[in-house]
Amino acid sequence: MNENNIMIRLQDVSVKYRLIRERPKSFQEYVINYLKGKRINARILWALKDISLDVRKGESLGIIGLNGAGKSTLLKVASGVLKPVEGSASINGKIAPLIELGAGFDPELTGRENIYLNASILGFSRKEIDEKYNSIIEFSELKDFINTPLKNYSSGMIARLGFSIATEVNPDILIVDEVLAVGDAYFKKKSRERMLEFRKRGVTILFVSHNMEEVKNLCDRVLWLENGKIKLVGEPKKVTAEYQSTISK
Repeated sequence: MNENNIMIRLQDVSVKYRLIRERPKSFQEYVINYLKGKRINARILWALKDISLDVRKGESLGIIGLNGAGKSTLLKVASGVLKPVEGSASINGKIAPLIELGAGFDPELTGRENIYLNASILGFSRKEIDEKYNSIIEFSELKDFINTPLKNYSSGMIARLGFSIATEVNPDILIVDEVLAVGDAYFKKKSRERMLEFRKRGVTILFVSHNMEEVKNLCDRVLWLENGKIKLVGEPKKVTAEYQSTISK
């Protein structure tokens, strides 16, 4: 494999979280427990364990699995938002991550102000955002609400704005977590069409979804995660069929 074509490389990546089983009900209780030498009851959860993966330039990789399988954690590592506790992650190119609905937005600011805020977080200058501004509003179809604070937006409207910004800035890598599950059917269709355009242009896409038809239509390869580990990687029809047969039992 040509090393220059590898956009994302994960090598033996592991991520763990420390889960508190029982939190003190008050600061006073915390201090009393501390003075008594009582330890907080916690357990370690490995969200990802020993993940090794190469994603090539222009490849669309679908990521599937049950809730809690590690899908969103994997996207955060692949986008550089989260550092693995073990292993390494390397990224080659400009990333537009659509990982959490509303991430990078300020609910007190208007839609217009959030366009400038979010696009600047993605690394774009004021001039570049000015040039893209009208296109972002046109695609999002939020012109009538663009001067309204985001706290008054529905989740579908926020998804529209986030998707419109991320896909208008022409990234090398687009990372999408269930954004197509939100919003009306017409906007979902527009979003799919834009992702297919990106795919034709050679943009690398990581796409998490519970919709197996979307995964099969949009992806070249599918990764199935189970309990933070790779269960299967391969051709979309084969992997989704095995996954569906397992969860239907």
